[in-house]
Amino acid sequence: MNGGKESGKKSGPSTMDANQADDRRILLTVLLINLGQCAVGVAVGVWAASTALIAAALDNLADASVYAVSLYAVGRAAAIKVRAARLSGWLLIALAALLLVEVLRRFFGGEPPLGPAMMVMAAVNAALNLVCLKLLKRHQGDDVNFKASAIFTSNDSIVNLAIVLSGGLVMWWESNLPDLILGLIVAAIAANGGREILVEASEAVAQDGAAAGRD
Repeated sequence: MNGGKESGKKSGPSTMDANQADDRRILLTVLLINLGQCAVGVAVGVWAASTALIAAALDNLADASVYAVSLYAVGRAAAIKVRAARLSGWLLIALAALLLVEVLRRFFGGEPPLGPAMMVMAAVNAALNLVCLKLLKRHQGDDVNFKASAIFTSNDSIVNLAIVLSGGLVMWWESNLPDLILGLIVAAIAANGGREILVEASEAVAQDGAAAGRD
C-alpha cells in the first residue's frame, strides 16, 4: 500500500517541478553557450573580415534570445508558450533580413577574409552546437519551445560546417565571394527556421483547439 502511495507521489506535482527545473537548467546552459559564441564570434569575425562568422555570431545572439524566451515559458500556460515560440520565429526572420542587408553592403566593397580563422572558429562552434543539441535532446515531449530550440541548434550546426568549407574556398580562390555566398545561405536558413517555428506554433494552437472542442 505504501509503495503505491510512493509511486503516486513520484508522478505528482513534485515530479513536474523537478522536470521544469531540469528544463530550466538545460535552457540556461545553452543560453550561456550561445552568448559566449556570439561574443567570441563577433570579435573573430570583425578581425578576420568574415561576413559568415559575423552572421553566425548574430545567429547565436538570436538563438540566445530564443532560449531566454523559452526559459521564461517553462512551466507556464500553453498559450504563453505558443506566444513565446511565435516571438522566436519572428526574431529569426528579422535576423535573416539584417544578414541580407549586411551581405549586400559587403558585396560592394571588402577584402577577402582570413580563411584559417573562419575554419577554426566554425569548427569550435560546430562542436559547441553538438553539445547544445545533446542537452536539448534530453527533453522528451511536444513542448513547442524546445522544438524551436532544437531547430535553431540544428541550423547552427549546418551553418558552421558550411563556414569551414567556405574558409577553405576563400583560401583557394583568394576572394570574399564564398564568404558572401554563405552569408546569403545563413540568411535563408534563418528565415526558413523562423518559418518552421511559426508553423509549429500554429499547429500547437490547432491541436489545443481540437482538444478543447472534444472536451
